[in-house]
Amino acid sequence: MSHLNDIIKGKLLVAEPSTLMDKSFNRSIILIADNNDEGTVGFIMNKPTEFIVKDLIFDFDCDFRIYKGGPVETDNLYFIHKIPSLIPDAVEISEGLYWGGNYNAIKSYIEQGLIKKDEIRFFIGYSGWGKEQLELEIKEKTWKLVVNSYPNIFDINDADEWKEKLFDMGGEYKIWANSPDDPTLN
Repeated sequence: MSHLNDIIKGKLLVAEPSTLMDKSFNRSIILIADNNDEGTVGFIMNKPTEFIVKDLIFDFDCDFRIYKGGPVETDNLYFIHKIPSLIPDAVEISEGLYWGGNYNAIKSYIEQGLIKKDEIRFFIGYSGWGKEQLELEIKEKTWKLVVNSYPNIFDINDADEWKEKLFDMGGEYKIWANSPDDPTLN
């Protein structure tokens, strides 16, 4: 069983095969951005949307892809990055990885070409769990908690990453890696 102390910022949640029918979380890899006594916040790393930033923020000339961060507060845009020297007020997630910060600084530096696509990621919404909810979901085998072994977390781009992560986890996970998107059609 996973303990609350194991659910630390910077770790990843890999959706167990039991979530295949869950529209929000099936085939997800989630970066834990915060975990405290009130709950846990994370961002789905492998679900790009069809939108780029300038599609949603018209005065922001930015063609960076937006990802589906989760089902909570989907009317808000969030970001994680690895450039705290350029973005004041960011909160450290883990070594070299940060959440949020000064929006005007980000906008200015991106428009000047000083922030690259592999240094920041934007999300619509986030994934959130109340106090002890995530611990229970891990116990119920909804999620597998793993160490982030990606040299650059922004290399996680699409649903194929979930399959690759299952192969890496080995054993019975290898069988599930090739399951169809909708198992009821099989």
